[in-house]
Amino acid sequence: MRRLLALRASGALTAGHVRVAADALGVSERTVWRWLAAAGRDEAAAVEPGARAQSGERFTITPEVRGLLALWKGNVAAVHRELTARAARQSPPGCVPSLTTLHRALQRDLDPGERAGLAGGERAARKHDVFLSRPRGWRNQVWETDHVQAPLLVDVEGTARRPWITWFTDCATNAITGLAVSPGYPSRESVLAALRSAVLREDPYGPFGGRPEKVRMDRGKDFLSAMVMTALDLLDVGVEDLPAYTPHLKGTVEGLNRAVESMFLAGLPGYARQPRPGKRPSRPRDEILLGFEEFTARLLEWVQWWNTSHRPPPLGGKTPLEAWQADPTPLRDVPATDVWTFTLEDAGTRTLTTRGIRFRTRDYVAAWMTGKTGIRVQVRYMPHHDHRIEIFDPVTGRYLGPADLADQATEEQVSAVRRVRAARTRRLRKDLEASQRERYAAATEPGPPRRLGTLSAAEASRQLAQATESDLSQLALPDLIPPAAPPLDWRTPPSLATRAAPGLPAATTTDPDPAPDGPPAHPPHRTGDAP
Repeated sequence: MRRLLALRASGALTAGHVRVAADALGVSERTVWRWLAAAGRDEAAAVEPGARAQSGERFTITPEVRGLLALWKGNVAAVHRELTARAARQSPPGCVPSLTTLHRALQRDLDPGERAGLAGGERAARKHDVFLSRPRGWRNQVWETDHVQAPLLVDVEGTARRPWITWFTDCATNAITGLAVSPGYPSRESVLAALRSAVLREDPYGPFGGRPEKVRMDRGKDFLSAMVMTALDLLDVGVEDLPAYTPHLKGTVEGLNRAVESMFLAGLPGYARQPRPGKRPSRPRDEILLGFEEFTARLLEWVQWWNTSHRPPPLGGKTPLEAWQADPTPLRDVPATDVWTFTLEDAGTRTLTTRGIRFRTRDYVAAWMTGKTGIRVQVRYMPHHDHRIEIFDPVTGRYLGPADLADQATEEQVSAVRRVRAARTRRLRKDLEASQRERYAAATEPGPPRRLGTLSAAEASRQLAQATESDLSQLALPDLIPPAAPPLDWRTPPSLATRAAPGLPAATTTDPDPAPDGPPAHPPHRTGDAP
C-alpha cells in the first residue's frame, strides 16, 4: 500500500499497478482505489488497509424501525425515507444511518422469519419455521378432515362453478377414507355425507373405514355444528378442534389439499390457475367444461389411484392400501343402518294423518303409511334435502321407511321458478348498483370530494314527496279504525261485535217507499248477518 501511495505521489501510478495489487490481495480494483483514497485522508489507514473504524456505538434495529417495517410491508427504502423525514423534523436534526447500513443491520439483527413476518404477516413467517412430525400411530387412531375449493370450473346446470371437496384421511396410512363433493359452498350436510362414506367399509367405500378413535378438524361452523357433534358422539368418536389459523396442526389433510391440485386438477379442462397468454388471463370461450357428474367420477377414480397405486414417501415405498392391510389393529365397524340413523338430523315427533306427515308446512307421503293413520312417528332428515324425510318409531327407534314430498314440482316448473328468481335477482342487483353508484370529480389539488350529479330543487322535492307517499302507504293499517256498530235490531255474531266500535250505532239507510215487487232500491250496508 505504501508503494502505491509513493507511486501516486510521484504521478507514476497507473491502472496496471492497481490491477496487480488487487490480484495479489484478492480484492477488486475498486476496493484498492477506495483504500488509496482513505490512506490519502488518514495516514493510519495505510498501516491496515480495509480495516473499519471501530466506534463505541453501532446501529441496531430498534422497536421504532420494526414498527416502520411492518407499516411499509418490509420496504427498506421507504423505512429509510421515513427515518430521514423524522430526523429532519427534530431540533437539532437527528442522525440517520445510510441505506446500506440499514440493510446490513436488518440482515444482522433479524432472522429470515422475522423479516418475512414483518413484510407478509404470520403466514409468511411460518414458512421459515421448523415443525415437528407426529408419530405415525396406527390405522383409525386419528383422522383429519377439511374442505377445499377446487381451482376448477365445472358445468353445474349451465353455470360455471368451482366445486368443494370434503374428505377424511387417515393419518397413519395417508388413505382417503371418504369424501363428498358439493357444487356450492359446503355445509354440515357435506360433512355428514363424507363421514358416512368414510365410516362404511362395504362397497363401494371399502376396504378403508370403520370408527376412528379421534377426528382432528378446524373450527369451521359446519364441522362444529350440533348435528355433526351429535353424530360423532353417537359413533363414539373423539373430536380435537384445533386453534384458528393453524393449518400445520393437521398437515396430513393439508398436504392432500395441495397434492390434489398439482397431481389431478391441473390437468383437467377449466383449471382456473392455468398460465394463459395475454395481459388479462381469461378462460378461452371455446373451452368445454366438465359436467358435475363427470368431474365427480374422475375425482373418485383419482382417489382410487391414490389409495391403491400412489406411494407417499412417509410410507416407505408402500401404498396406502398396503400400509392399511399390514396394520393388525382391529377395526370397529358400524352397521349401515346405524350410520344412516346417526348422520340424520332429528326433527322431533309427528302424528301420521290422512294427508301424511306434516313437516315444515309441507306434506310427505309414502306407500307404507297405508292403514297407520294416527300413530306417532319420529322424523329425521338430511340437511337441505327437503325432497325426502326418514321416518322412525319414536319408542324402539326402528326404521319405518322414507317419505317423499307429496306435491313435488316437475323439473320444468323448477327450472321456470329458478329462471324467474334469477331474473328478479339480476334486476334487483342492477337497481341497487345504480342507486349506490356515486361519481366524484377528479381532483388535482387537496380538497374535499365533490360529488357529481346535480339535482334541481323541483326534482329533489318531487322525489322526496314520492318517497314519503310510498312510505305512508306501507305504514297504513286497514283495520286501524274499527267499523261502526250495527243496528240494535240486527243479530250480530260475537266475533264481529267485538271488532266494531261500541256506542256508535250505524243509521239504517233504507228507502222509505220501497218498490212493492223486489228488493229496496238502496239496500242498507250491513256489517253483520241480517236477520
